[in-house]
Amino acid sequence: MKKLLLLATHLAMLAIGFAAGIYVLPILVAPAAPTASQVGQQVGANAFTGQFRRDLKDSDALHWGEGTVSVGARSIGLAGRLAPGPDYKLYLSPEFVETEADFQRLKPKMVRVGDVKTFENFVVPLPPDVDPARFTAVIVWCETFSQFITAARYR
Repeated sequence: MKKLLLLATHLAMLAIGFAAGIYVLPILVAPAAPTASQVGQQVGANAFTGQFRRDLKDSDALHWGEGTVSVGARSIGLAGRLAPGPDYKLYLSPEFVETEADFQRLKPKMVRVGDVKTFENFVVPLPPDVDPARFTAVIVWCETFSQFITAARYR
């Protein structure tokens, strides 16, 4: 009985440590975030804007974003914050979504812009063949865990 209890507690601690590592590692290896003024300079003055909000349907205490997202001709930037996590990807969508089910349904119509590597402010360059005027929303998605993080309608 004592060995079984020891095994169970050690396995539980291993699982907790693994989960904590997945959460903390992206924070430790994240590059320096741009300032809000750098975001504005890189995105440009003629950008579309929208708001990441914490109160979306599939956002929760561990998966959220807040702040102003700007979509310019050559890049997308956020002056705000995201909940830290691994493997965040930025997508442009023809429709606004706020659930994982809607994201999965519309993913074939979306364009993956690139990786989000910082959790306070970011700038992600747009691929040269992507026209942001063809889309209406920007979405942050955790690719590894198929988890909705946040979205904003920008036009």
